Amino acid sequence: MKIIRNNKSFSVTGFKIIEKYSYKTLSRNDEAIRTYNVLKKKVPSVTTILQATQSKEKKESLQKWRDRVGEEEASRITKQASARGTEMHYVLEQYLNGIGYLNLSKDGSLPRMMAHTIIDNLDQFSQVWGTEVTLHYKDLFAGSCDLVGLFEDQPTILDFKQSNKPKREEWIDDYFYQLSAYIIAHEHLYGEITKGVVLICTKDLVFQKFTISGERLQKYKEGWLKRVDQFHNLPNSPGETINT
Repeated sequence: MKIIRNNKSFSVTGFKIIEKYSYKTLSRNDEAIRTYNVLKKKVPSVTTILQATQSKEKKESLQKWRDRVGEEEASRITKQASARGTEMHYVLEQYLNGIGYLNLSKDGSLPRMMAHTIIDNLDQFSQVWGTEVTLHYKDLFAGSCDLVGLFEDQPTILDFKQSNKPKREEWIDDYFYQLSAYIIAHEHLYGEITKGVVLICTKDLVFQKFTISGERLQKYKEGWLKRVDQFHNLPNSPGETINT
């Protein structure tokens, strides 16, 4: 895989775009609680379920951080990281769809370098089957995964993440649950996925790769379905019927 630049854009060569599956697109509702329109229902997103079923320890840890840095600074950091992540994802999506892209604004430089850092570590990625693929599992959950294809010669779902600092594996359980959710949904709708991969780049351009497969992936699948049950047993969980 190689990054090519011409006068007006960057693009990527060295992989194949293959329409292995006929992926269908779900419309999304970005309201107070994010949902997708599935089977005439508003189905909660994977990230909505993750947030609502966070452990007490994780919620307390996040609140301690906000208390330590102050609400205004915490909001600034969170907003900045979200904007940076959105742009990085867009760069990667355009490249992997075979579309040249170059954002010359001040806010485009760092996300582009972060995206290039991830691309530089995708040598084992040989086929793109889909980007920003929307998936659902019955009417229980839905979401959009970053990338589906062949990675290290295995059917894989990849998720791209940005971070302010490097992660330890014990910190990213929710990333693995998110991948497991997408894998369950993909296997329900389309076909087998044997591996989930999280690719992280920090704002200092440190690259990290974390992988789940085999028995470990199965355990995360089981754990995810328990969190789905927990969510749907919460009072006032979303799932209203769409009037048509």
